Amino acid sequence: MKRSLYFLFLIFFLIFWSSCRKDFDFSPSTGSLEFSRDTVYLDTVFTNIGSSTYNLKVYNRSDDDILIPSVRLSQGQNSEYRLNVDGMAGKEFNDISILAKDSIFIFVETTIDINNFPNPDGSYLYTDKIEFDSGGNQQNVELVTLVKDAVFIYPNRDNTTKVVETLTLNIGGELVETDLQGRELLPSELTFTNEKPYVIYGFATVPTNETLTVEAGARIHFHDNSGLIVSNGASLQVNGSYSADQELLENEVIFEGDRLEPNFSDVPGQWGTIWLLEGSINNTINYATIKNALVGILCDGNPSEVNDKLSISNSQIYNSGSFGILGRNTSITGENVVINNAGQSSFAGTFGGKYNFTHSTIANYWSNGFRQLPSVLLNNFVLDEDNNATITDLQEANFNNCIIYGNDNPEILLDEIEDDAVVFNFKFTNCLIRFEDNNDNFTGPNYDLTDTNRYDGNIFNEDPNFKDPSLNQLIIGDESAAINKGLGTFATQVPVDILNVNRTASPDLGAYQHITFPEND
Repeated sequence: MKRSLYFLFLIFFLIFWSSCRKDFDFSPSTGSLEFSRDTVYLDTVFTNIGSSTYNLKVYNRSDDDILIPSVRLSQGQNSEYRLNVDGMAGKEFNDISILAKDSIFIFVETTIDINNFPNPDGSYLYTDKIEFDSGGNQQNVELVTLVKDAVFIYPNRDNTTKVVETLTLNIGGELVETDLQGRELLPSELTFTNEKPYVIYGFATVPTNETLTVEAGARIHFHDNSGLIVSNGASLQVNGSYSADQELLENEVIFEGDRLEPNFSDVPGQWGTIWLLEGSINNTINYATIKNALVGILCDGNPSEVNDKLSISNSQIYNSGSFGILGRNTSITGENVVINNAGQSSFAGTFGGKYNFTHSTIANYWSNGFRQLPSVLLNNFVLDEDNNATITDLQEANFNNCIIYGNDNPEILLDEIEDDAVVFNFKFTNCLIRFEDNNDNFTGPNYDLTDTNRYDGNIFNEDPNFKDPSLNQLIIGDESAAINKGLGTFATQVPVDILNVNRTASPDLGAYQHITFPEND
């Protein structure tokens, strides 16, 4: 009897409870939805490359559970946009419910072939809209995407096996098979112009005895695990020039990843490297910005060439996942070079070699985690897999009128394995350097800061007064300790700074002459 009464009571309670709840009694939408934004900008994408996924939040602010009769793209199934509404993928949806005082997410993405649209200037503004309900209750959210045409360079793929072409590299005259996806550039591809951006998949290789010429204003974009390789006997000539508009950098050559959305603009490690193989010759880079690589420039071998392996000037390297410039027993000359934000060192001259930097700013304000190495690393050895060292000459490493600074201390490391058969030659002249060894961790002749054969006219641990190193703004201000501390001899060799300002009358250290920062900055 008690059991029967219990079940009768339970049934009565459930009926009463359900009759009091209206969660599942949905009212028709009345056109009073609210949205997290009235226009979804999907930023800029390259043709046939998928966008990031963007979200739109739809709010029901009312006290009633509502039912939206239809949610659809205005162009229907012909739209180039794709939606995901409350977990369902498609382009048109019916009877979408939103509980009272609740919301749903709509996710939007696109992949657009610009060849389907008129694009006389190499770009096309593609638009559509999401329509909620119809008639007098209809509400719209606009969708906007700028699509850019580009020259695509990618490795060949076997249509039967789906195997992607890999590279056999000529390294110092020896052919080496690799598992790097990529291919050699064709003769018609050996000049990169500024007419369209270039998008490279895999590693594009400059063939032996050929030259890749990159004209002023060119834009080169690399997909993930991609880069540029300059092989034995080949050359890279990057011919950028000064840009009057420092926001647009209209004449600068820019190397970066292929994700154009703003949230990718400063993400390190989006692509591989510009790799100057042993045996490549006469590589020059002028007025270039190289950003968001794993290694900005990897330069190998040929330390004793009459012409340095790499000559780089008026160029910026930012947000490298590992190294800004990594030299391995090679020869590099740098003038008006700015490097910042690298996961290891901004500049590393390893396994000996020959390096000369004048009026350069080599800083490291890495904030994406712990880094083990300083802004500038010099060593004279390489370790094999068994931790055995091969030692060679550091023929010279000269830093003249430079700033070497960062958010760690010290910001130089001179890692020498001593051997009477090799030399370890370096000198810092009239540089502003962050180096403070309060615990006497750095001893020996390499760290004798009073030795004028290795340290001459330098300033230590004073404020360079950078504008904002976290944003890669390394121009110096009125309070900088680097003002008018440059040696005239070196200023005459590099008479204008990276912004084309003459420095010979009163040279400041680093790549920039100082300015007065606006008060609101």
